[in-house]
Amino acid sequence: MSLSDSTFDIAVVGGGIVGLASAWQLLRRRPDARLLVLEKENHVAAHQSSRNSGVIHSGVYYRPGSLRALNCRRGYGLLLEFCQQYGLPYEICGKIIVATTPEERPALDVLYERGQANGLTGLRILGADEAREIEPHVRAVAALWVPQTGITDYGRVAQQLAELIAQAGGIIRTGARVQRLQTTSEGVRIEADTWEGVAKRVVTCAGLYSDHVALSSGARPEVRILPFRGEYYELKPEREHLVRNLIYPVPNPNFPFLGVHFTRRIAGGIEAGPNAVFAFRREGYRRWDIHPGELAEALAFRGFRRLARRYWRDGWAEMQRSFSKKHFVRALQRLVPELQPDDVLPARSGVRAMACTPEGHLHDDFLLLETPRILHVCNAPSPAATASLAIGETVAERVLKLA
Repeated sequence: MSLSDSTFDIAVVGGGIVGLASAWQLLRRRPDARLLVLEKENHVAAHQSSRNSGVIHSGVYYRPGSLRALNCRRGYGLLLEFCQQYGLPYEICGKIIVATTPEERPALDVLYERGQANGLTGLRILGADEAREIEPHVRAVAALWVPQTGITDYGRVAQQLAELIAQAGGIIRTGARVQRLQTTSEGVRIEADTWEGVAKRVVTCAGLYSDHVALSSGARPEVRILPFRGEYYELKPEREHLVRNLIYPVPNPNFPFLGVHFTRRIAGGIEAGPNAVFAFRREGYRRWDIHPGELAEALAFRGFRRLARRYWRDGWAEMQRSFSKKHFVRALQRLVPELQPDDVLPARSGVRAMACTPEGHLHDDFLLLETPRILHVCNAPSPAATASLAIGETVAERVLKLA
């Protein structure tokens, strides 16, 4: 290995959409920089970046002024420009958020006000008849129309970013799991299982292993990553007429996930889900995927135990939906009563990386941690894919200022 193959100005750990967007934004600001992306899998965007719902989020849910809200709105515009410039598929189809009982109706007003505070336009509270004009098979006492929501293929967005990085002279090295980061006077020594070298500055965007990578550098992030699997069903083609675009429930204010919903995919078809069930390994895409060490680590973390005590009823309901199609469809029937278990087929799954505090709360914002020469992206939950190009801007600006 030559010196030039092992010394870089900037290294990015993680080849998901946030890592790739950060690398691309860095090269746009420093086109002369020697930049390396290290990805542990044999291809980029192998996990959260290509196993999500494909929704272009508008920003209606997020606390005004938070990094999630600000980056979602900025990232939304950048993403649409990016898709247009490079011919990537997307569609702004809108969605409805449905109140199925009178008790849920006030929550629509809260979301309406939050959406307006975040700069959304065209929001409308709908009556039951108006909701059925948009989604004829939905059951609603009222709904919120969110016209700026859309759909795309984030795996293809990530692939396009990887191509642009290579065209700009960046190097993407796959099959390189980073084991250790050590800051020295010359830079950061990086030890991966198939590569070793030094970079003057490092960005870590390691998703489900973001806390492990941060710990390997000597950083002490307060949060720990907990994996939550989301499972999908798909509607049989002859029943796809039940859903035109996107139908979401009113979020449960006492549970930190949105609930199962319906999503039209940009490549065709209608998906239903995802649920949110604790996974027994960080990349546990199947019910019986178990990693004893990772499971023991989660169970030993007091934040997980406190979270489990707080949400055990909701967690049990999610587990039932994981093992029983009947229970899964019953939750969907609250939105579309005509749907029957025979109308859906098991589909894919994904795993969310959720940062949990020692107090047992899921961190509800993006979280960046700076240490000498290293910037760690410790938490990037939804809408990270929508916001990725804006997160990349923020990362690039901060990394280039690191000592």
